[in-house]
Amino acid sequence: MGKRENVWLGVAGVVTSEDGSWLVVKKRYGGLKGSWSLPAGFVDEGETADQAVLREVYEETGVECKVAGLIGLRTGVIRESISDNMLVFRLVPLPDQKVKVEESELYDARFMLPEQLKADPDTSLLLHFLLSKPIDHVVPGTAGMDPGEQFHYSAYQLFL
Repeated sequence: MGKRENVWLGVAGVVTSEDGSWLVVKKRYGGLKGSWSLPAGFVDEGETADQAVLREVYEETGVECKVAGLIGLRTGVIRESISDNMLVFRLVPLPDQKVKVEESELYDARFMLPEQLKADPDTSLLLHFLLSKPIDHVVPGTAGMDPGEQFHYSAYQLFL
């Protein structure tokens, strides 16, 4: 990768059902192995962050969503060298979605009530933090803008 290989950009989706349950996953690998966490992954070349979060949530859980907005940023440095950044989006599931677990990456994926997650010792720090605050204060996205053809954007979205 070049000079940016130690700068990571990930995305995570907060998806809730009509009864207030949260869509959570248990990964088979990494720092969150065995913990309830948000469906998440890295932004790929050629996609915007909001496109990436829809793809990742669908790949991991089979749940199709639309983006309601950006909740915020989680950022940290790993081993004093890797800049680890994750944009957390608020997503709304499309009607009649059923969870399908991506079994090569996940032990489990399901909707769980906030009370269940708060009481479960396997719930991640980030999930606990998000469960403790209002999640509907989001920055909505604005599409259909073009900063000029000199930039050669094939996709452009503002969350400001």
